[in-house]
Amino acid sequence: MKRTARAFWIGSPGHGEIRDVPLPDPAGDEVLVRSLWSGVSRGTETLVFRGGVPESQHAAMRAPFQEGDFPGPVKYGYLNVGVVEEGPAALLGRTVFCLYPHQTRYVVPASAVTPVPDSVPAGRAVLAGTVETAVNALWDARPLIGDRIAVVGGGMVGCSVAALLARFPGARVQLVDADPARAKTAEALGVGFALPADALGDRDLVVHASATEQGLARALELLAPEGTVLELSWYGDRKVSLPLGEAFHSRRLVIRSSQVGTVSPHRADRSYADRLALALDLLADPALDALVTGESDFEELPDLLPRLASGEIPALCHRVRYTDIG
Repeated sequence: MKRTARAFWIGSPGHGEIRDVPLPDPAGDEVLVRSLWSGVSRGTETLVFRGGVPESQHAAMRAPFQEGDFPGPVKYGYLNVGVVEEGPAALLGRTVFCLYPHQTRYVVPASAVTPVPDSVPAGRAVLAGTVETAVNALWDARPLIGDRIAVVGGGMVGCSVAALLARFPGARVQLVDADPARAKTAEALGVGFALPADALGDRDLVVHASATEQGLARALELLAPEGTVLELSWYGDRKVSLPLGEAFHSRRLVIRSSQVGTVSPHRADRSYADRLALALDLLADPALDALVTGESDFEELPDLLPRLASGEIPALCHRVRYTDIG
């Protein structure tokens, strides 16, 4: 008798559904994972849910275990934590992280899962993909001891970057966001907070993660001469205007992109697996629990995604809880 699992699919832009999907028997080099938790990355996943991935980026935006194509039907997601129920003895019974969509059980190559350290609770491990993005960003940014740094945009990625920078020796870090409620998150992470109009200037480095034109313009304003904006936002199909006149050239400012799809060239000695393992190790810090701002059952996903996409639910990482079904 064929086994099945249940998976969340975007049937068409703005509409999600739970589908029964076939569950193959794992081969000798594969594992069967039962999901414990998954996470909704509010920025990227809600953009996919709205159908906002431009055609030119369909290939670049594919998740590792995505099924279907943009704009839909598509099964999309990449923050999954589960327990290995079948597979090699070294992994059997282990809690693992995988870049897999929202699904009750799934079969993947054993090489596609990373064991979660005993020091990291399974529910916190859903943040691994975003913390991995932050690790890569800081490899790209190469902050120095004592740098004055602003992180503009207090979403999931921006807060992950701020959390890692809070540990950096001598760094003076301020999280900048238009939502005053982010002050509580900044406090939990151990960094300062300011609204955009009140942010401290003369920054050596500004990490921009607000995904807004206004945020990027403000990031440039906050730089010291010869400072750098590291651009982490992805704008999908939106066009962005920037004030590249004024003092942009005379102050010799730099805008540099960073994207997790490629390991930073400054750490060419590290692999994708090394980077993800490091991110999981860093999640031993309980301060990162501040990035999980909501929780729902798997069956609620079709109703949840429209509310996340509209902003009705103001989430950082919304965690999805699985019971032993499917």
